Amino acid sequence: MNDAPLEPEEPANLKFLRRLVTILTGTMIVGVVVIIGLLVMRINSKPASVSTGLDLPASITLPEGAKATAFTMGKGWYAVVTDRDAILIYDADSGELRQTIQIER
Repeated sequence: MNDAPLEPEEPANLKFLRRLVTILTGTMIVGVVVIIGLLVMRINSKPASVSTGLDLPASITLPEGAKATAFTMGKGWYAVVTDRDAILIYDADSGELRQTIQIER
């Protein structure tokens, strides 16, 4: 004779709930691993200016005593904003000053 107590069988909805929790746990683990992987790849990638192939000038000659406060580029030109409230527009190919725009206060 068997003296072990009989264990009642689990209801079907409890089996379903247990499987659902297990699947959701696995899905969350995979999701966290994917997010960590994407963050690591993003951190190790090159900056946008290097990967897009922008040709930045090696050096820019500013007028005597002027200091650059901002820089922007367009097709065939680049501009430098100075601390003297002037915008200097240079030719991208030759590096020569094309235009100076004085900002009025």
